[in-house]
Amino acid sequence: QVQLVESGGGLVQPGGSLRLACAASGSIFRIHTMRWYRQAPGKQREFVAAITSTGSTYYADSVKGRFTISRDNAKNTVYLQMNSLKPEDTAGYYCNADVQVLASSNANLYWGQGTQVTVSS
Repeated sequence: QVQLVESGGGLVQPGGSLRLACAASGSIFRIHTMRWYRQAPGKQREFVAAITSTGSTYYADSVKGRFTISRDNAKNTVYLQMNSLKPEDTAGYYCNADVQVLASSNANLYWGQGTQVTVSS
């Protein structure tokens, strides 16, 4: 079994910064792409950022230049550094990852339970 646990959310003023973390644990052979999504009340969940196992990164246009995704493969952890936060960034933030539990198995997608980010003065 694989678990993803997010942390680092909270209340921050506009223009402030937060750093989210998502740690994977359990029976893990290899983690491929790791991603962050977010969901605001009454809205669909949307893609925020992704990072491949080789370090290639991808961002939604709405966060480019403000958010940075990174990962620590030794810790099975992905991070999301969020700077210049805006009220419209308020949402639950969720990570997911393509995890291979055995060398002979395909990767499956796992989700974390989410962490709330609120940007307000």
